[in-house]
Amino acid sequence: MLAMTRLFHSKIKNRYFRAMILLRKLLFPFAILYGFITSLRNYLYDKGILKSYSFDIPVIAVGNLTVGGTGKTPQIEYLIRLLSPKYKVATLSRGYKRKSEGFVLATADATAEILGDEPFQYYKKFPNVQVSVDADRKNGIEHLLNQNVQPEIILLDDAYQHRKVKAGFYILLTSYGDLFSDDFMLPTGNLRESSNGAKRANVIIVTKCHSDISKEEQDYIKKKIGLDLPLFFSTVAYDDKVYNDSENLSVIEVKSTPKLLLAGIAKPKPFFDYLQSDSDEILSFPDHHHFSESEISSIKNKANDKIIVTTEKDFVRLNAKILTEQLFYLPIKSEFVDNKEAFDQTIINYVGTCTRNR
Repeated sequence: MLAMTRLFHSKIKNRYFRAMILLRKLLFPFAILYGFITSLRNYLYDKGILKSYSFDIPVIAVGNLTVGGTGKTPQIEYLIRLLSPKYKVATLSRGYKRKSEGFVLATADATAEILGDEPFQYYKKFPNVQVSVDADRKNGIEHLLNQNVQPEIILLDDAYQHRKVKAGFYILLTSYGDLFSDDFMLPTGNLRESSNGAKRANVIIVTKCHSDISKEEQDYIKKKIGLDLPLFFSTVAYDDKVYNDSENLSVIEVKSTPKLLLAGIAKPKPFFDYLQSDSDEILSFPDHHHFSESEISSIKNKANDKIIVTTEKDFVRLNAKILTEQLFYLPIKSEFVDNKEAFDQTIINYVGTCTRNR
């Protein structure tokens, strides 16, 4: 019965994806128009007709050319771990889907609703880091620099297309198997701007690679991207435990335990594949999803007395709404397949040079 149900759902999904592919092809003229508009905007910034603002402080922007799912959050956390032992670090995000407006600096009364899920995750994990949100990155940086304790480095989360601020260093992320060089403009493809925008990057990281990616495959990807820029390859490293506020369980134990797996992220399949067993219930929601009371009730009913395992980003939104002893999250980290020292030194050199110039 379970196999038949899964087969039925698989057929429904296949029909949906075929319909979406057809719709995207029909929207091709709008993709051309969108590409023209974004290219014109970039041209105006490149020529100085639209003004960009730079700051006398190291500013590192992490972003992508595509919509969602390239691993920006783990990369920001990687930079925090690299830089915060030596420098006062601040993060500045848009705060996607937050219920507040303008500039907000995280304090003890911060919540995911006030900051957005990813900034709140930074705040909970890194209490020594100033975490802030503002859709206007220029305004946000100015507010941070007016604090009593000024940051020495600002990390801009998902700000690659925010041309109003000119960061000192740009890290462009692109997912393995979904390279920006193979994509097309929205709405036919997933590009926010033309792939020419990659030329603004200082380094490119191909994220979500398998850990044993060969040198030959790396060289092939470098050739496909076709840019004379430092190129690095990273993978997602899953923790060997799941956690909540009071305890932890080994992943080995969790895999063999009947459970409900829940994710509201852009590309949840690897998360599900890592933990799933045949007896598990699977629930998937849109990225940055705000859970309604009826959805929370449905989640509890489906889980019954089983544990619920979710992503770290979803945990910060669900933690106050589901029993603490029932809800767990699986942490992830970004790890470089090789050349980690070269990447670290590139960042440290930029920060050191910028700091000395001040």
